[in-house]
Amino acid sequence: MTRRFQIGAVSLAMAAAALLAVGTTVSASEAQTSRAALAKVLPNEKPTSVQPTPIDGLFQVEIGPQVMYMTGDGRYLIDGAIVDLETRENLAEKAQNEARQRAIEAMGEDQMIVFEAPDAEHEITVFTDIDCGYCRKLHQQVEGYAEEGISVRYLFYPRSGIDTPSYEKAVSVWCADDQHQAMTEAKNGNSIPSKTCDNPVQRHMELGELMGIRGTPAIILENGQLVPGFVEPKRLAQVLEQ
Repeated sequence: MTRRFQIGAVSLAMAAAALLAVGTTVSASEAQTSRAALAKVLPNEKPTSVQPTPIDGLFQVEIGPQVMYMTGDGRYLIDGAIVDLETRENLAEKAQNEARQRAIEAMGEDQMIVFEAPDAEHEITVFTDIDCGYCRKLHQQVEGYAEEGISVRYLFYPRSGIDTPSYEKAVSVWCADDQHQAMTEAKNGNSIPSKTCDNPVQRHMELGELMGIRGTPAIILENGQLVPGFVEPKRLAQVLEQ
């Protein structure tokens, strides 16, 4: 069971019950009432926003990079596709992508290791594991991405967890005097000096968990779309241009 489902289907169901308990009615104050009720039952998962949707009585609830929907009376929770049949647009997917991208940008580039393309036209954010085979394959193509005008921004996601060899390698890369060289050496399977310092590796992992990341590499495009797995540079450039 993913963390996203746990928050969405269990905790928000509790929030819905709380809304019923306070006796909300369909009114202009529904969003404010929903936020207050959610804050009571989810003290550690404060909603980023609660806002109306094009569907009367349905509200979009964001918790960081996660998006769910709740009826104004607090009775029903919707966690899935919402498609406008006139435009064929998946409103839920669009909202999810936007929330994901806001969460990425809130992390800040100063908390990432960035391999910047000289003439960058696009950028991707990649959750990576030093010891992941396809993560290493992606990094071996980092110059290829640069040639396609794609900058690569790394966030660490050691799948083995905190205080494991992969986690310690990620910390050592972050704390290295030359992060780029250390990243490349580690990705090539070479030993790098073990170092510790104040680092964002655990925060990277927490963000990845909120996004439901389960495998690496996990690529986040500029619009917040999640692309799992390795995509070779020319193909990724085509995707970004679409």
